[in-house]
Amino acid sequence: MTDPLAAARVIAPRVRACADEIEADRELPRSIFEALADAGIFHLLVPRSIGGGELDPPTYIQVIEELGKADASTAWVVNQGAVYATYAARMPREAARAIWMDVPRAVVANTPMATATAIPVSGGYRVTGRQGFATGCRHAAWLAAHATVTENGQARRLPDGAPDARYLYVPVAEGELLDTWTVRGMRGTGTHHFAVQDVFVPESRTVLSVNPPFYEKGPLYQIPRTLLFASGDAAAALGVARACLDGFIELASTKSPRNQILLRDQPMIQDMVGHAEANLRSARAFLVETVEEIWARASATGALTLDERAMLRLSTTHGIRQAVSVVDAVYNASGVTAIYDGHPLQRQFQDIHVISQHLQARFAHYELVGQHWLGLPVDETRL
Repeated sequence: MTDPLAAARVIAPRVRACADEIEADRELPRSIFEALADAGIFHLLVPRSIGGGELDPPTYIQVIEELGKADASTAWVVNQGAVYATYAARMPREAARAIWMDVPRAVVANTPMATATAIPVSGGYRVTGRQGFATGCRHAAWLAAHATVTENGQARRLPDGAPDARYLYVPVAEGELLDTWTVRGMRGTGTHHFAVQDVFVPESRTVLSVNPPFYEKGPLYQIPRTLLFASGDAAAALGVARACLDGFIELASTKSPRNQILLRDQPMIQDMVGHAEANLRSARAFLVETVEEIWARASATGALTLDERAMLRLSTTHGIRQAVSVVDAVYNASGVTAIYDGHPLQRQFQDIHVISQHLQARFAHYELVGQHWLGLPVDETRL
């Protein structure tokens, strides 16, 4: 595998040049997808034992940030595919290799909620359901149908009493992609719904969606998947904000609002840029520092404390929220320049406000971490 950060920096200008096309077509151009796949970007977090990158998170978030500077949708598609692929560490190597490595340019499009139904049959399951939020599905090789195993009309239970919910890997040709991603912002992620109807999936192509056993013991896989997603999401958001602020600084050198001096010569604009730069760099430094500390601890001990998980939750949430704040400040200062379709500031404004609506950006995470620091009981599954 080539140096992933160097590869991202080479591909990023091509992504930036295609940003309008990505938004209009609501998917990555085939050439961009193939360039990312051929560079191993979608497999950065797949176990090394089956041919993946098993990349350290401090480097990984830099890769996502570089792509986020070029286009938010591209960074998001990569992060969703790459982090979901850590399920490969929770499957037997032969089964994981068959899904992620044996199929050329294999990416799995997943869905968060176990709303499908899987009926046990000889050798596997028959799965049926309509499911949403399958980012990047138009370029996926597999659809991860998220289902509750049902027998005699009742959810099958695991030994701990929880419902047997699992992902079942369906070749994309055996499902139906539904054109549902009609949004303002992050259009290029192609986060459509999909449907599967009575598709047979062998037992070997399934994995429990909650706490499946580990087959790989590397430190990367000791970091909760939700926090890996959050780290990439925050890096993408900070990349968007960086590109937005840099773009405004260029604009401020040339734009004179009606009957006024250049934007750069206005004290209010100077104050805004100073605060935005401080807020953006502080949020990024908090994220980078925390990810580096988490990685050092996971590498040394193979486990994370609840305090460490809480800090990662806080730094990722704060990174996203500060990115939103910076983009908002730039948008407000840009006047009518930023309102037109096709202008980077308009796209960045729309994109960051879709990211802000995501689970990982919830304001409630501040409360959650505050409760933990104050010694109150918390829902540990959110950390």
